[in-house]
Amino acid sequence: MTSASRLPVTWHKSSYSGSNQGQCVEVGTGLTDAVPVRDSKDPHGPALVFSTAAFADFLRGVRDGAFGN
Repeated sequence: MTSASRLPVTWHKSSYSGSNQGQCVEVGTGLTDAVPVRDSKDPHGPALVFSTAAFADFLRGVRDGAFGN
């Protein structure tokens, strides 16, 4: 895993996370061939880094309901 604080990206918190400091996910933008994802409660911790193709497939699955409700 990559340290999230070392990535040259702008982090965006999920609009579904709310403000209750609960389970929050942030996605980084600014890399041409990768999409980093981190836990917003641990901004200096590790980030999972996915290929843009893999992340696009994941988003397609979410939109299509592949993961349930």
